[in-house]
Amino acid sequence: MRLVHLSDLHLGFRQFQRVTSRGINQREADVAQSFTRAIDKVIALAPDLVLIGGDVFHTVRPTNPAILHAFTQFKRLAEALPQAIVVIVAGNHDMPRSGETRCILRLFLELGFHIVDSEPRRLNFPNRDLSILAVPDLPPGSVELVPDLNVKHNVLLLHGEVEGALPAGAREDERASMLIPASAVAHERWDYVALGHYHVYRKVGPNAYYCGSLDYTSSNAWGEYAEERAAKLPGKGLIERDLASGKQTFHWLPVTRKIIDLPLVNARGLSALDLDAAIAAAVEKCPEGIEGKVVRLVVNDVPRHVVREIDHQKLREYQRRALHFVLDTRRPDVVRQAAAGSGAPGRRPSLADTLREALRSRQLTSDIERDRLVELGAHYLREAEHQMASRGIGESEDA
Repeated sequence: MRLVHLSDLHLGFRQFQRVTSRGINQREADVAQSFTRAIDKVIALAPDLVLIGGDVFHTVRPTNPAILHAFTQFKRLAEALPQAIVVIVAGNHDMPRSGETRCILRLFLELGFHIVDSEPRRLNFPNRDLSILAVPDLPPGSVELVPDLNVKHNVLLLHGEVEGALPAGAREDERASMLIPASAVAHERWDYVALGHYHVYRKVGPNAYYCGSLDYTSSNAWGEYAEERAAKLPGKGLIERDLASGKQTFHWLPVTRKIIDLPLVNARGLSALDLDAAIAAAVEKCPEGIEGKVVRLVVNDVPRHVVREIDHQKLREYQRRALHFVLDTRRPDVVRQAAAGSGAPGRRPSLADTLREALRSRQLTSDIERDRLVELGAHYLREAEHQMASRGIGESEDA
């Protein structure tokens, strides 16, 4: 029995102020095309089982074009593979915040899909000797994750964060996702654990995997990109797994819009004219050019007065050529006296340092966990810096 595992489609995702000729946000159109390409691949692989690990849509109430595109592509999948079992769990982007609101994923029940959106469900398929425990994104807490010992094949499908498995920067900027005990996904009777929520392909247990997203749709796309490069991953894709043999393949799927992180420029000692030349050289060395791409150039050790004096007209030209071009300028460390009369040099506390100290010294009520508060504060600060940088020209160190 073969399965395909994909997740974090984020249909309806919007970013940047560019639209197509039809008036649709360009990044929304890009993500839709990446999803179409994924459905093409699933149909070509013709698996027995298709697992979708949540975050089908980017928002609880997606736009009509996003809903229509999702239904059209899923209908194409259902018609091409009528014997395949398709199971979808709701992710934190799919889950309504109100109990009076129904999850949009129930629309796909009409296609014969199995939708799990409010509480865990065990789906049994006796004719295939298969049991699937499907768990949607739930508030942090314990969910009993145990396999069915009476069947040959046990699969766990869920959306959430495996405890201790993800880097701190991978957490969402919304409510915390379900926390999954690492021991639960490591149970030897799970033939496969299909996870959603984390956007980079990653093994987190003997048979447990995040397949990653289909496009760069998180608030920290550059972090995703860096993690993929560090892990020597080709990019985004989906997983094919044979439950009988354990053979697994990660199928790379090219994203519609290229993400380019240009080589870092160190501006220490450079004048504004020198920095203009360094920026131009970095841009012109970009393979295949920056046209239509999402591009970032990080410049280290650049004082604020140099940033003000660089050629902003040239930067606007780069922004016109690319779909999005961000110059991420970072100020040099400032050394000052650590204490009056000590003579010991010290680094000026960053905004992150200041925030951390303020939260550690703040009086709290007994129901608030201090370490978690500090962690969340640091995370929100990083997200604010990413948002500032994504607008074009910005400093990601404290001003």
